[in-house]
Amino acid sequence: MSKKCIALYLAAFVFCFSTICNAKDSDQLKVISEKLIVTVDIFSWIKSSLQVSPDDNHVSYISRSGKKRFIVVDGKEGKQYDGIEQSLQTFSPNSARVAYVALEGDKRFVVIDGKEEKQYDGIGKSGAVFSPDSKRLAYAARTGNKWFAVIDGKEAKPYDGIMDSGPVFSLDSTRVAYAALIDKIFGGKRWFVVVDGKEEKQYDSIVTSSTSFNPDRSITTGGPVFSPDSKRLIYAAQVGKKKMFMVVDGKEEKPYDGIMNNSYIFSPDSKHVAYVAQTDDKFFVVVDGKEEKQYDIIGKGTPIFSPDSKQVAYVASIGIKYFVVVDGRETGKQYDNIVGSTLVFSQDSTYVVYVVRGGNKCFIVIDGKEGKRYDDIAVGSFVFSPDGKHWAYVAQENDKQFVIVDGKEGKQYNSIITIGGGRIIFDTPHDLHYLAWKDRSHIYFIKEKIVAE
Repeated sequence: MSKKCIALYLAAFVFCFSTICNAKDSDQLKVISEKLIVTVDIFSWIKSSLQVSPDDNHVSYISRSGKKRFIVVDGKEGKQYDGIEQSLQTFSPNSARVAYVALEGDKRFVVIDGKEEKQYDGIGKSGAVFSPDSKRLAYAARTGNKWFAVIDGKEAKPYDGIMDSGPVFSLDSTRVAYAALIDKIFGGKRWFVVVDGKEEKQYDSIVTSSTSFNPDRSITTGGPVFSPDSKRLIYAAQVGKKKMFMVVDGKEEKPYDGIMNNSYIFSPDSKHVAYVAQTDDKFFVVVDGKEEKQYDIIGKGTPIFSPDSKQVAYVASIGIKYFVVVDGRETGKQYDNIVGSTLVFSQDSTYVVYVVRGGNKCFIVIDGKEGKRYDDIAVGSFVFSPDGKHWAYVAQENDKQFVIVDGKEGKQYNSIITIGGGRIIFDTPHDLHYLAWKDRSHIYFIKEKIVAE
């Protein structure tokens, strides 16, 4: 190729590249509507009880009147009770139903769609759980010293205990699993998973928490996990006081000193399993039974699979430096702190996104490129548009929060609701919505559009 041809080729490439960039730079984020959906009585509500429906169209919270408590859904007050379990109110996946746990005297019971179910001496810590299709409901309940699952209003076999994670539904809503306990007194306590009413093998324990201190991982309740196709099941079990192992489709895998709770996941195509294991004071990811490199810490909320199920990524650290590992390769820069539960794959599975905290500032890293520094970035707020061409997240500067789309800052509000299920939702590749506080007591439904100037 002649020098003249090369020059013309380069000029054409630069022109095309700049055209693409300028086209993207010319996009604007415009607020097209702000609709008031609820006015909150800030003097009577319990702030931490705020819940948002999956479609962002409904809001519930607990309010108080003297010694009584009641649910408020979209501004409408429910029946007053002696108490309402603050963390156990939930919307159904289709956003049309609401369930919560209420207290009257020494009795507890589930209220679903305003109707009270049977009263019990206790309700499990996970509260009522809707099936993915929103048609079914399950929870753990206690009468006297016996616990049992209540599924679609029917009480299952009683046991000496049910794990705090309670019953879980498969994605197709047809199956239910939970961990139960039999206390044999002289024979000791035996834990096992009940799947579709059938008891699996008994163990000394079904893993419910971390076995050692890990400063970057939440210690929360674990339990059985169904695969996306609803055909497979995994959970972590323990025999003796030290060794833990994964049970995959009823088969026990290699034992380790620890299995990190809530780290075990299926790939989107249900063919692969990944989890975090521990040997001595080192942590590592196991994918389909194969151990990856050992690190000082594996970050909270990881590992994750790519949407095409071909890659696994996680946050790891050596000493005080954190970085991202993709398919066993350490990628990108090292940082003092990669914020837990922020790692996300792109829609096309070609790169990862995460949030870094440096000093008093946060910034997003997209495909290795660092974004603008902000006072804070809401954990879990990052989302791609349906076509994967746009992305958005919530940031904070000074006392205001705003949505950022493709690097462009939107209108500022007192705060964007990202707790209790609140999130940014793309309705189309160019339209999105979210909930925001415009002052101390008014929640608005905000619709925005990405438009070209």
